[in-house]
Amino acid sequence: MSQKPQINFYENFLLSGIAAGISKTAAAPIERVKLLVQNQGEMLKSGRLDKPYAGVIDCTMRTYKEEGIRHFWRGNLANVIRYFPTQALNFAFKDQVKAMFKKNKDESYAVKFGKNIASGGVAGTLSLFFVYSLDYARTRLANDNKSAKTGGERQFNGLIDVYKKTIATDGVQGLYRGFVSSAVGIFLYRGAYFGLFDTLKPILLGESANFFGAFALGYGVTVASGILSYPVDTVRRRMMMTSGEAVKYKGSIDCAIQVIKHEGVAALFKGAGANILRGVAGAGVLSGADKLKELYVRARLGTKEVLTIITYLFRGVLKRQVTSQFKEITVKKESFDTSGKIICQRFFNYLLISLYSYSYNRQHNDIKE
Repeated sequence: MSQKPQINFYENFLLSGIAAGISKTAAAPIERVKLLVQNQGEMLKSGRLDKPYAGVIDCTMRTYKEEGIRHFWRGNLANVIRYFPTQALNFAFKDQVKAMFKKNKDESYAVKFGKNIASGGVAGTLSLFFVYSLDYARTRLANDNKSAKTGGERQFNGLIDVYKKTIATDGVQGLYRGFVSSAVGIFLYRGAYFGLFDTLKPILLGESANFFGAFALGYGVTVASGILSYPVDTVRRRMMMTSGEAVKYKGSIDCAIQVIKHEGVAALFKGAGANILRGVAGAGVLSGADKLKELYVRARLGTKEVLTIITYLFRGVLKRQVTSQFKEITVKKESFDTSGKIICQRFFNYLLISLYSYSYNRQHNDIKE
């Protein structure tokens, strides 16, 4: 039996990061509503919000009325810039870190589960050090709404302005407020995120899982991970919101105590409903990245199956164009790794169809194994 083709670190980095960026952009409106509802307590204290949101729907309606549809993507640029290296590093380092926790065939599922959580958590924590200031900037931009109390003026003009004003008032440390709780939260979330998925996938789906099965599992894993770590996420974002403000929390524990004391335990879970909807993006990253890598490997080998997928989706005029383009870039496997141009061509050709086409054709029996 021939050895299963593998993709290298850089290919893994690129594929995972692109998949994550697309998913986060699609979920950006839900993401912003979630952040507004979650951090409304700090916004009310600082005078950036007129009155509390009654819920996710009320927040959505008010934001649309006051700011318009395009501002649901406010802060998305920082999020994409942040999320590309975050997810890419998570996925890329996950396999590298997993090698540190080598598995034994005789190990129980409990031991394997623990190792998966540990490897996923370490990978997520490592990536946090590189992108925390971007996460901070995204949070501040998303929560910077147009309030009547401020005359409809925003606090920040954009990503660079967030950095300038924060450093001017709080120094560089202002960009890292809430970092400790973030480290704890991301370890919990990423540990469960990767650990649960990697452990449950072979048990529930087996080796020949289709896209929709993997998506359903990924969504369930994302929701469970999000609920588990949500109070920690609320604390860290509430701390982020105090940079540049007169009153700050002494630390993560003090923040949690103050929120519970003045707003109740439920305040730690505000926005959790929107967060569950937001989980669709996370599920898409998990299942989509798996299929994207699978399709990419097949493209490297120049298999006829990829051509079948393309011609099935792009019939008529586009069929001839895509088929012709495919033939132009088809090369032998031996020469593939030496041609960076061909790698880029193949990657962009198959990126847009990776999350849908393969599973659709499989469901309609148009691709035979």
